[in-house]
Amino acid sequence: MIRMPTFFISHGAGPCFFMDWNPTHEWHALASYLRQLPQSLPAPPKALFIISAHWEATIPTVTSQAKPHLIYDYSGFPQHTYDLQWPVDGDPNLAKRTQDLLNSANLPCASNPDRGLDHGTFVPMLLSFPNADIPTIQISLCDD
Repeated sequence: MIRMPTFFISHGAGPCFFMDWNPTHEWHALASYLRQLPQSLPAPPKALFIISAHWEATIPTVTSQAKPHLIYDYSGFPQHTYDLQWPVDGDPNLAKRTQDLLNSANLPCASNPDRGLDHGTFVPMLLSFPNADIPTIQISLCDD
């Protein structure tokens, strides 16, 4: 088994990588970092677990949809940024396993079969894993 690293990944300002900025190079360094992230891993990931600061719940909650939709939880950006797509699969079985493991460790965890992926997930992953070919589960923060 290969131990995979954990990363803090900034998504910049909303859908910043998919817009024109002044100065034009404003987000180039972060975009380059995100694009090279897969090559820095010891092996291709089998799944992505992303904790989003844009989702809070009473207890940690995992998305459990097979085909999560995208949540465009930003406003005031150009219309084309609301048309971005990242058609990644979820993994209900892995979400259930995650929930069960946390609950068995006395760490309460719930699942949400309706929640999609917010821009804290899909914006940076559009650069890091543009093929959307790695099952992705989003995990909430606690709101207390």
